[in-house]
Amino acid sequence: MRIEIPREFDRLGAVRIYGLQKIYELDAGPGPEAPGSDDAIVRSLPADALYGVQREMAIVVPVRSERLKLIEGVLVGIPNSCLVIVVSNSPREPIDRFFLEQESIANFCRFTHKQVVIVHQKDPAIGAAFAAGGYPELLDDTGCVRNGKAEGMMIGTVLARMMGRRYVGFVDSDNYFPGAVNEYVREYAAGFLINGGAHTLVRISWHSKPKIVEQSLYFAKWGRSSRHCNHALNRLLSHHTGFETEIVKTGNAGEHALTLDLAMSIRYATGYAVEPFHYIDLLEQYGGVFPTEHGDMRHLIRICQIESRNPHFHENKGEDHIADMIRGSLSTVYHSRLCPPSLQQEIDAELRQSGLLKEGETLQPVHTYPSLERLDLAKFTAIAQEVVERRVGAPGSPA
Repeated sequence: MRIEIPREFDRLGAVRIYGLQKIYELDAGPGPEAPGSDDAIVRSLPADALYGVQREMAIVVPVRSERLKLIEGVLVGIPNSCLVIVVSNSPREPIDRFFLEQESIANFCRFTHKQVVIVHQKDPAIGAAFAAGGYPELLDDTGCVRNGKAEGMMIGTVLARMMGRRYVGFVDSDNYFPGAVNEYVREYAAGFLINGGAHTLVRISWHSKPKIVEQSLYFAKWGRSSRHCNHALNRLLSHHTGFETEIVKTGNAGEHALTLDLAMSIRYATGYAVEPFHYIDLLEQYGGVFPTEHGDMRHLIRICQIESRNPHFHENKGEDHIADMIRGSLSTVYHSRLCPPSLQQEIDAELRQSGLLKEGETLQPVHTYPSLERLDLAKFTAIAQEVVERRVGAPGSPA
């Protein structure tokens, strides 16, 4: 891959947010860079170096009642070197969609020899493993993991740690373009190669999001939710640095990857707030504005943003979905202890003007979970290992 090095960054405390990086070639060849090219504006990353990172990476695919062909297309795009963890929260009755997903993935593995683990979010054994590990916050009244995408991501993160991976990436299961999925994973690897360190977050900015406008294909640059979220995050950052910025381009990036050290140390928010809350939590914990348990500013947090080349085309889930995304993402900023009253007033006025908050309504805070660092991984593994052994075999076996 041939990729532009970051040209600029904004910093708050130990958090360094790099500007958007452009991809010049998806495949720059197998060989290493030419001697003396370390200072080049564009870096060439050999295919074998990217492969080496991918071998240490788990890709988590949260699923809920997606079309089987869509799920298969996502799996097609994930490089064979990665461990794939599918966390399904699909209904078991009246039709057992999870069984259908297992059958489809098993058939896929038979032909590809890909290592895939598939678990159900409501599996009682997964809930028991979190309980044994001292993390009951994730469980509902029945002792099972709560519903939600963030909860599925947390299951996948812990399984990736349990299975010895160094990096964990996330890919939505409703992506229509397998080529885009393949590019995202390669860009995750590129971000880790360029930045290094144990606390790195790589986020993908879509090149475009195609839609039909007046019977023609229009390649929109930003979605409505992204515009709202990016603006609010940049205003928040500007308030604390004293310099206006537009550095944040990936506030709602569902396609993102983290070093597992970082993934285990951050807090998670529920619902549509999970991705923007990564920014908020890192700025609160490492920004140096307030005293925190992470007071050592020598642990540099790198947030890398890479612009993809493939367009992003996913399932259209309607206007209510967009409205919930906007409210959820802006709530993370509004209720952050970093948010000044002036920005809270701006967000409130913006939501009311857009009709997303009615008279008498207030923007509700999102529910958050504590860091996964508090989980006793050994006790979790003792129970969860049985689930994994039931759901994964040798390459090519049903998962």
